[in-house]
Amino acid sequence: MATPNTAPLTFQRAPHLPRNCTFDARDWEILSQYWHPVAFASDVADKPLSVKLLDEPLVVFRSNGELVAARDVCPHRGAPLSQGWVEDGSIVCPYHGLRYGSDGKCNHIPSQSDGPIPERLRLSTYATREAYGLIWVSLGGGTQPLPDFPAWDTEGFQQILPPSIDIKASAGRQTEGFIDVAHFAWIHHDSFADRHNQVVPQYSVERRERGMSAEYVSTVSNFPKSMQHRAPEGYLWRRVFEVDVPFFARLTVDFPEGGRLAILNAASPVSARMTRLFVPIARNFDKDLPLDDVYAFNRQVFEEDRAIVELQCPEDLPIDRSAEAPILADRSSGAYRRALAEIGLGQAYVR
Repeated sequence: MATPNTAPLTFQRAPHLPRNCTFDARDWEILSQYWHPVAFASDVADKPLSVKLLDEPLVVFRSNGELVAARDVCPHRGAPLSQGWVEDGSIVCPYHGLRYGSDGKCNHIPSQSDGPIPERLRLSTYATREAYGLIWVSLGGGTQPLPDFPAWDTEGFQQILPPSIDIKASAGRQTEGFIDVAHFAWIHHDSFADRHNQVVPQYSVERRERGMSAEYVSTVSNFPKSMQHRAPEGYLWRRVFEVDVPFFARLTVDFPEGGRLAILNAASPVSARMTRLFVPIARNFDKDLPLDDVYAFNRQVFEEDRAIVELQCPEDLPIDRSAEAPILADRSSGAYRRALAEIGLGQAYVR
């Protein structure tokens, strides 16, 4: 009788994965095909900016108006290009002064007056776009569409960019928390919800090609606690959640008197357990009020979320629904997890 092969399976790290990658290799490949926000467009001006996406250190800069994102490593001796500067449209390495243009090619070596420039002196550059006031990068070439946020460019809507928030949790956990309506009464009691208004009315969920959509109507006001007097008695608040996989969710809220608020929850996976959250907002009301109040309310709500999301266990969003016990109010969460499974993400985001 043959002896079964019980040797453990070994994992061979793909050569293009980032050093010390925290993601499962296949999940990293999938996530790399999508666009992810890495910075505010206003932060990328006359100096290179250091950011990280999917464990890959990046440098972002503008070359004669053209946006460039590259691996933050000079191919000559491995110095971080983000410590350098931009001069005449080229990024200058701080170690030996080598310059690289927007095409990634080295175009000047100060230590040699003539002679060929080695072809290997070329940066690893990535697909880069600017939209909704943010810089977006795709490490895999941008084969997937950019998330939609039509309210941002709709006439009559004010564009608002609150500061980003760093969350020590997976992007999947944060995104699922954003579309969860059952936690309003408990997590957001101090900011806008009411602990005595606990019941989640039945709501519908529709699967879509790139994710899902859920329409939720309740009496939970969306005004900050300091403005609750502006909510008409008995007003029904209509919220529409739309999710584009992997980590993008739009929330549209109908306010009284024709007001409309649109929020793009863009959770950027810095690593498997670190998320940088960008939240562009567009609204057609209260456009004359100070933005500092908007920033403060936005920070309060997402800090309330962060405090619990960072403590969830397991840390990674379980794709297998049998790993956790769902309740009736979890319709949107269940649809979101199925959508993630359909793009090929595994049972866990990390090895």
